[in-house]
Amino acid sequence: MGILAAISIASAFLAGCHSQPLSREELAALDYGPRPEGYEKIVRDYLRTRLVEPDFALIEFKAGPKPLYQKEALLSDRQYGWAVCVLINDKDRRGAYEGFYPMVLYIREGKVVAANGNGLERAAGVRYANASCRELGYEVP
Repeated sequence: MGILAAISIASAFLAGCHSQPLSREELAALDYGPRPEGYEKIVRDYLRTRLVEPDFALIEFKAGPKPLYQKEALLSDRQYGWAVCVLINDKDRRGAYEGFYPMVLYIREGKVVAANGNGLERAAGVRYANASCRELGYEVP
């Protein structure tokens, strides 16, 4: 099976494996904490250790921070916090820019506690990042 077929199957499987949404009471009980001061620095510091070329990566802040809750899925635990939508264009191992991709980072207590759209789960995570960016008020092109 090719990698694209495996990604498609995994994405379809993930789409059908969401947990039940939280009740109003459960949502109200989530503690987002205060709106993060210096959220851009928090995001950049988090990404510094996760990007191939952090000094040359292009990071565009598109929306947030706003309180956001995302229900858990098969490969993703429940995520909530002050969500920030960014577009990232990092260099690959050969030094060429890969193209922009969306990422949503969840901040609580001054640190990133979860992210969608990065690492090994990028294929599935980009779907979550697109949806979360939309909820934050930015439509990913």
